[in-house]
Amino acid sequence: MCSAFSPSRIGRPLIVAALVALFSLAAQAGDGNTSNPKRAHASSAPLTEHDRALHVLNRLTFGPRPGDIEKVMDAGVDNWLEQQLQPDKIANPLLDSKLAPYRTLQMQPRDLLQAFPNGNLIREAAEGKRPLPSDPVQSGLWEVLVARYRQQQQLNQQNVAALAAAIPMSPEEAAKKAAADKAAHDAATQQAKDAAHHIALMLLTLPKEKRMGALMQLPINDRLAFASNLPNEDRDRLMPDFSPAEREIYYAMNNNPTGVVLSELQQGKILRAVYSERQLEEVMTDFWFNHFNVFLNKDIDQYLVTSYERDAIRAHALGKFHDLLVAVAQSPAMLYYLDNWVSIGPDSIAAGVKPGQQAKPGAANKGLNENYARELMELHTLGVNGGYTQADVTQVARVFTGWTFQSPQQAPGQYQRVGFMFDPKKHEPGPKEVLGHTIKDAGMDEGMQVLEMLSRSPATAKFVCTKLARRFVSDDPPPALVKQMSETFLSSDGDIRAVLRTMFHSKEFWSTAVYRKKVKTPLEFVASALRATGTDVQNPGAAVQALAKMGMPLYQMAPPTGYSTAADVWMNSDALLDRLNFSLALTSGGQNGLKFDPLRVLTLGLLTRAPKEEIVPVNTSGGSEAAVALIEDALIGGETSKTTNEAIHKEMNDPQIAAHLSDDPGKALGTIIGLALGSPEFQLR
Repeated sequence: MCSAFSPSRIGRPLIVAALVALFSLAAQAGDGNTSNPKRAHASSAPLTEHDRALHVLNRLTFGPRPGDIEKVMDAGVDNWLEQQLQPDKIANPLLDSKLAPYRTLQMQPRDLLQAFPNGNLIREAAEGKRPLPSDPVQSGLWEVLVARYRQQQQLNQQNVAALAAAIPMSPEEAAKKAAADKAAHDAATQQAKDAAHHIALMLLTLPKEKRMGALMQLPINDRLAFASNLPNEDRDRLMPDFSPAEREIYYAMNNNPTGVVLSELQQGKILRAVYSERQLEEVMTDFWFNHFNVFLNKDIDQYLVTSYERDAIRAHALGKFHDLLVAVAQSPAMLYYLDNWVSIGPDSIAAGVKPGQQAKPGAANKGLNENYARELMELHTLGVNGGYTQADVTQVARVFTGWTFQSPQQAPGQYQRVGFMFDPKKHEPGPKEVLGHTIKDAGMDEGMQVLEMLSRSPATAKFVCTKLARRFVSDDPPPALVKQMSETFLSSDGDIRAVLRTMFHSKEFWSTAVYRKKVKTPLEFVASALRATGTDVQNPGAAVQALAKMGMPLYQMAPPTGYSTAADVWMNSDALLDRLNFSLALTSGGQNGLKFDPLRVLTLGLLTRAPKEEIVPVNTSGGSEAAVALIEDALIGGETSKTTNEAIHKEMNDPQIAAHLSDDPGKALGTIIGLALGSPEFQLR
């Protein structure tokens, strides 16, 4: 990006305007002073059909694509809502094709660990405690990883020995040794690069389908050189001809195998947000994942979160809350994240107490863990003010002792399936008192009784419906709406679709007081920017990295609260600058793997205008009024404030910028689009 287009050069005036306008718009109803001819009426007037279509697209999807407003209007807003509530009936061919190369998204945890082993499994294999896979290609990968592990162990031992035998040296001698060590390292690296290059040339002479098999038959040192030192130009020639599975094998050889699992999970979320036609399902999956948050980087949860989101969250995102709650409670990812899998009843057999007896009075607690019990009531169901006590937390923890899972790290043959299991030896015997109810001694069924009771509690209905209204309506949801949704929750036995219908058909959801007043999270902002501009997401990893810079690394919220949707969490000057930087980088070609075409946005802006609408350009030094109007229409529905509109034109008419833009119209369009994406209005939904 040239200096004239750097964010620091363009962004300063717009950022100042954004800070003032955004906080004002988010907190108030706004002054209605927009440039949209479709919404020229007062802000207190009912929403037009155009506004209604834009509103549901902003709230129920990851942002409208060009032409989506017209499609929703043609189908009818109510019909479109019903379609989104039945995702199984919506075809998803484009997304399916985008996700096809990501094998890990359909794999079970044990298969993930076998295909992409972590450090524990590699160490066991290196020590002869675990056999290598029988598949030749998979076995070849493990051999590389084991060899690398042994090399690192040997290097560590040499370093320790060298440190112990170190002879004091003068600064001059130390410098000479460092130079000699560097020269030796550089020579070894170059030798490895040369070897990798020759291997690549050999592979290119073979049929595509035989290359990976041939690679895995090479001596281990050759495979190590190929994995770690393949020149970029050789990699670029080989990668397109590798199958998706072969590319995964290469990246696992080249890097941390666990990284393949994590990367594909994160990239899959971006692709779903951008390309899924089942947008409400994806929005609800994101909502419930944060409601039932688990932390991706907690050891083996790296292998459990993929199935957790797929089988527990997405599969029940629009079903019955009780079924969702049970699926989460029995998910290995949740059992591991909140440590219930190691919870042992104080009077259980596993604690050393004989059946029919109790632990001695005053004996130390040998393993009761209350983490899940506390979060089950505080974050998953009743809410912090839901009427439970610390005694209830302890009793619920006793109820769920024995709820554990089969570890995916067990040696082959021990467990054929990874999943929930109940261990009666860990379970605390005897009745329990929970929220004034006696739970009789019934083993695993005690937990089912508690989940049943919690899922049907009025406190749970209020807590869950408040969070739903906060996500879809307002950061401070109207009490009357929450009450109405809670009544539906209770009368429908926790039917999530029924609760959403109540909300979507309420007067509060359609109030002009909440129209375009919710601030987008970083995920919502990035996904909506890619959707609005029709960007071809060739490498979703670029968007994943951008989200990490914005403070929202996917699946990496460590506390069980999950990521918030409240404006005050995401809105500050640094956050706005990060968003503007992303917008300008995207529209200037600075986001590798995100293929942006400014002419496509301009064309789509023309297509969204009614046939009789005309654009009357205003005389400006940059001559960009018509383009600005089209782009604002395509990206923001034309609803830009006078302040933002003037800020964009001020930048476009800057003599230094205008002179450069006149030489490159494509860059001119990209700059206008970048500024529009960075505007306060695009941050709101």
